[in-house]
Order: sequence, then C-alpha cells, then structure tokens
Amino acid sequence: MNVTWRGVFPAATTQFKPDQSLDIPATLKHLDAMLAAGIDGLIMLGTVGENCSLEYSEKLAVLRDTVEHVAGRVPVLTGVAEYTTGLACRFALDAKKAGVNGLMLLPCMVYKSDPRETLTHYRTVAAAVDLPIMCYNNPVSYGVDITPDHFGELADAKNLVAIKESSENCRRITDLKNAVGDRYLLFCGVDDLILESVVLGAVGWVSGLVNAFPRESRLFWDLAICGRFDEARKVYQWYTPLLHLDTHIKLVQYIKLAAAECGYGTEVVRPPRLPLVGEEREHILGIIRRAIAMRPHLSG
Repeated sequence: MNVTWRGVFPAATTQFKPDQSLDIPATLKHLDAMLAAGIDGLIMLGTVGENCSLEYSEKLAVLRDTVEHVAGRVPVLTGVAEYTTGLACRFALDAKKAGVNGLMLLPCMVYKSDPRETLTHYRTVAAAVDLPIMCYNNPVSYGVDITPDHFGELADAKNLVAIKESSENCRRITDLKNAVGDRYLLFCGVDDLILESVVLGAVGWVSGLVNAFPRESRLFWDLAICGRFDEARKVYQWYTPLLHLDTHIKLVQYIKLAAAECGYGTEVVRPPRLPLVGEEREHILGIIRRAIAMRPHLSG
C-alpha cells in the first residue's frame, strides 16, 4: 500500500459530559483546535481516547462523526483494542464502513498472547480488512512484545504498513531498521523519547500531550525533523516534564487535565478512572501550570 503517513498524529481524547455520556460536539471542537495547529493525522479511540471504556456502538458513533467532520483534511485512524481476534476483525470492518483511513491495531486485551498467537492475531485482522494498519507495540502497558524479528515475519502482510513503537527502548528504532529496513513507517509512541526517536529515524509521532499543547508540539516536530537540534533541544527541555505524564498509568487523567487547563475540553473520564483529587492533583497541576507560564514563544 502506498501510505504517506508522517508527522504529528495526536492520540485524541474522547470528551464526556458531566454525566459521563459521550460529548461528540466537544470532541470535534477539540479536534478542530489540533487541526488548526497543523497536525498531520488523527488517532481516535486509542488509550488516551478511552477505547475500552466505550460501548461498541459509541466507538462507531465517534468514528462516523469524526470522519464526516474532518472531511479528508488529514488521515483518520482508529485504535482496534478488542478482547478477541474475531471481535477485532468485526470492529475493523465496521470502522472501514464508518470511513476511517486506517487502523492502529493492538494485541488482544487481557490475555497475554505468546509470539505465535500475537502474530496470528495481526495476520488475521490484516487479512480481514483492506485498510492500512499501524501495529502498536507497547509491552510496558499490554504485556505483549512484538520484536523486530517478529516484524520481519509479518513483512509479507502488505497492509501492515507502520509501527507505533512504545517499548520505552529507543534502541528498537535502530533494531527495526537493521531487521526490516524501510519496510514499515516508524512512529514514536512514547512522548518523552520523541527527540531520540527522530534522530534514529522515526518519521512520525503518536502523542498524547498534543491534546494540550498542539502548537508547541508542531513547533518541536518541525525543528527536530529539519535537524535544527539546538532549537529542538530547548523546546524539548521545556516540554519534557509534561511529556513524562504520558508514561504514567494515569496518563489519560493527566492529559485530560492538561488539555482542560489549556482550554480544550474537560477532565471528565469514565470509571474505573476517576478525576484527580488532593495532593496528586495539585502536583500535576503544578507541572502543567509551570509549563504554561514558561511556554515557548510562538509567532502568528
């Protein structure tokens, strides 16, 4: 498949009303703010989008309205995070009917598959739908590691076109290059490893903190990808305390709080997640507010 995914792809939040029902207009308004900042693509219903907290019908409603609203301005991908391979295939097909441009495919949830099972899952979903697929490797969160050698085995599945590498080991970028060359588009999926990943050859960034700081993320990416590393490092040093929030078990709450502080949406999440309270909330707010006070100057 001739896929040209590159650049900044936020893992977008899903907005909820105070009663925790879907707030699709607020979700789309937030997307507009990120589109205005110049993002290159959208990942809906990823971890930050609370995929596993939505009903099946709600997921499809989000996708249909997003696709209609974005109207081809950037590629729209959806996370596929289901409990069985069969359900992942079904959702992939329904997502295609909803009009998405691609999938971000995770291993099956809950059950920790071995390599044979994991590769079979990816092959089966890839064979079920003719959409380009970004393979999401996040052994830290999901307990399943897809190694560079495994991606070599999957290389004949033509619609597996990209890798979101979130192992928290940026050596993997080089190992993937050595194992499979340029077979896949390589995306960094760990916010506080993005500069290192760009240096090693990543062509894209799936980011959570873009939800809160879209213009600063665009600035950083443009500096880094153009090799203006002295300037990029300065922005990265400012950004890193915020980017660390992406690697915590409460990343969804942290990112939604940061976005709300910046005027984008609310911090409402669905249980078992709960909004932050007390000392923890004040600590995270301190990080966010210090960053806002010292944010880089942006012209225009």
